[in-house]
Amino acid sequence: PLFEFSGACAGCGETPYVKLLSQLFGDRLMVANATGCSSIYGGNLPVTPWTKNAEGRGPAWSNSLFEDNAEFGLGFRLAADKHLDMAATLLRQLGAVVGEDLVTAILNAPQIQESEIRAQRERVVLLKTKLLNLHDNVTALDLLSVVDHLVRRSIWIVGGDGWAYDIGYGGLDHVLASGRNVNILVMDTEVYSNTGGQASKATPLGAIAKFAAAGKRTARKDMALQAIAYGNVYVAQVAMGGNPQQTLQAFREAEAYDGPSLILAYSHCIAHGYDLRKGLSQQDKAVASGYWPLLRYNPELRDSGHAPFQLDSPRPTIAFKDYAYAELRYSALAASRPEEAATLLKDAQKAVLDKYRTYEDFARMVGGPDPSQAMAGAGKP
Repeated sequence: PLFEFSGACAGCGETPYVKLLSQLFGDRLMVANATGCSSIYGGNLPVTPWTKNAEGRGPAWSNSLFEDNAEFGLGFRLAADKHLDMAATLLRQLGAVVGEDLVTAILNAPQIQESEIRAQRERVVLLKTKLLNLHDNVTALDLLSVVDHLVRRSIWIVGGDGWAYDIGYGGLDHVLASGRNVNILVMDTEVYSNTGGQASKATPLGAIAKFAAAGKRTARKDMALQAIAYGNVYVAQVAMGGNPQQTLQAFREAEAYDGPSLILAYSHCIAHGYDLRKGLSQQDKAVASGYWPLLRYNPELRDSGHAPFQLDSPRPTIAFKDYAYAELRYSALAASRPEEAATLLKDAQKAVLDKYRTYEDFARMVGGPDPSQAMAGAGKP
């Protein structure tokens, strides 16, 4: 991995996803990181957990604010696209010098699989060798300054739920609506973790958090269905402890998708109030209870006649209580306000089952849910 030795809390549920990101795409990765836990353990200067591989390649990382990180990351995409356009234009002008076959091969090369990325790098190395011999050619010198952009960049906008669901949501929605090829990773701890565990719109019904000391009285926002409503956004909901293979597949599919993608990653946190050595087991319970259904929505499947909405987790096999009351954020309310806790638990169980049935309905639709259906599902308590 190209992410190592972070200063996150012991047992942090976010860092496995960041590590996976670096393992899959690290040598061509560009990260726009929202302020929050991930910006602290990701860029606690003068040290950094990000590193490079034996070839000297590694992620480019930068941190922006809560309120503008999505737009900041979109800027990465716009800049990369412009550099690619400049490189392609200059390369065509040099076709007679470096060889038309090489120009055609570089400009038409598929760059989805890692083997294809590697092959493109080899072609670019050959091109650099030829350009370095053109000492007095101004066009060749200009191309050398942007030639590495001929290898496809992997651009990720990363942050927590406080950024994505709340303070930065307007920008995130704007970026999804742009249709640009960016990937968004939301590490969902369901609270503002870095500032001490305040409630966010991702905080679940019945859970205690700062500013929700009597238990949150409304259901969490369903960001997945809101993004699906656009119809052209790749969306995945994952949990490393629930199904690591599905998590890996979602990351690979999101990165390969030519358009905006959104991954919502369940991330256990010290603010949840239990021994984080059991974090992955608790993630598994979240999936087994139906509270955190695993799903993937891939618009490209519609073109091949397949249902774009895929429900990757089975029907609930345990009660919501068996998952929730293993965490202090739920069980503490039962100790202090037992009657209210019982009511909220009942409402939360109903919401879990209703949401799962909605997802099952969507999975049976060959064409996938239309926007009105998706938003109706997102609006259920």
